[in-house]
Amino acid sequence: MFDADVLVVGGGPTGLVLASELRLWGLRPLVLEKAAEPSGHSRALGLHVRSIEVMDQRGLLDRFLARGRQYRVGGFFAGLGTSWPEGLDTAHSYVLGIPQNITEELLDEHAREVGVELWRGRELVGFEQDEEGVTAVLADGTRLRARWLVGCDGGRSTVRALTGIGFPGEPARHETLIAEVRIGVPWEEVVPVVAEVRRTQTRYGVMPLGDGLYRVVVPAAGLSEDRSAPTLDELKERLTAVGGTDFGVHEPRWLSRFGDATRQAERYREGRVLLAGDAAHIHPPTGGQGLNLGVQDAFNLGWKLAGEVLGWAPDGLLDTYHSERHPVGAAVLDNTRAQMELMSAEPGARAVRRLLAELMEFDEVNRFLIGKLTAVDLRYDCGEGHELLGRRLKDVPLKEGRLYEAARDGRGLLLDRTGSLAVTGWEDRVRRVTGAGAEPDVPAALLRPDGHVVWVGDDPAGLRDGLERWFGAPSAG
Repeated sequence: MFDADVLVVGGGPTGLVLASELRLWGLRPLVLEKAAEPSGHSRALGLHVRSIEVMDQRGLLDRFLARGRQYRVGGFFAGLGTSWPEGLDTAHSYVLGIPQNITEELLDEHAREVGVELWRGRELVGFEQDEEGVTAVLADGTRLRARWLVGCDGGRSTVRALTGIGFPGEPARHETLIAEVRIGVPWEEVVPVVAEVRRTQTRYGVMPLGDGLYRVVVPAAGLSEDRSAPTLDELKERLTAVGGTDFGVHEPRWLSRFGDATRQAERYREGRVLLAGDAAHIHPPTGGQGLNLGVQDAFNLGWKLAGEVLGWAPDGLLDTYHSERHPVGAAVLDNTRAQMELMSAEPGARAVRRLLAELMEFDEVNRFLIGKLTAVDLRYDCGEGHELLGRRLKDVPLKEGRLYEAARDGRGLLLDRTGSLAVTGWEDRVRRVTGAGAEPDVPAALLRPDGHVVWVGDDPAGLRDGLERWFGAPSAG
């Protein structure tokens, strides 16, 4: 007897997106969150293009747009670049500024709407797995049985530690203080100070959050031994040391510190246990990629794990979660390493930074680097052939509605211009859509539930091969 199909450990953005994806397939996920209440704090401050597309593909984007602010400005890669690039392959060419606590609130709302069960204040302390499932033990002695368990429980993941999966990488070399506070001087006095300091120190800033609160970031004096939260006095001292003033900061709502440790799990799966989000990778927050990377992990994993539980997944489908997402995580670790070097105050790094700043004035360079940050340039290995294979399609008009509107039930899509193709036997996993507009300029394309193209053409035999490879055998009858 199973208490849930999947235990999702961690109720942050990654866990909430994963659980909601599983519910689209009729599964019973149970989310276990250690914290009794949402923290209300916001380490992350926005969604990049691919995550914005994910929200649109599931019908959530209007909620996010209503609570956020769209930006088309430069500076997202190591603070370089004076403008947003033209020609990004997306219908959503902007960054959405929205605090993490609002993102979590909206994802929690959606998860509950689709029937996800969320237990707050419940800590996982152990588990055992066998050939049929996983038995989890909570801190209060509760034992739960599930078919699968996914650790979405952050950089200090209990799930990862219990599986014994290695977490190699580099320890922190620098530490940064971060706080949400009120300030005691007019904003007009803050702006010139920040502008002057950031000419040589990019890990420094003050940003208005609304309601009289400000996000303050400043380098710490060194590495702390216990990673405990800084005091208000420490924050004031560092602001004065770096910028000559503490801006009269007071009434802190949140004080924290973060390092630039860079680590990645050796593997994302151990038997019936998987890792996603910060449990699988940690890196400096440069470029604002952490939350987005976790959301996209969950989007890749959800339909594959659902297929495994429901029994239609072809052999090896679930293993493509690691083979596709591990390289993506590694690439993000690399680009954050590069950004941290570019943000150094050392003379050599400053010289390279000046050179790259000149190169970013070329739109091709700007577009290439922002494409990395926003994941619009991502291509999975889905076989040889058409240039679209492995890429996700941007939102395009259909005869009725839009592509992303057609994707909202979480199934795969066959975009058929020929009028002669069919998905007979796969109707429970793939929907056929006709009446495509000018894009993409192909006879037909088969899309996975995460929007990536896995077949292009007009040959029924080739389509069948694609369906079987990614969606398993056809249903009987």
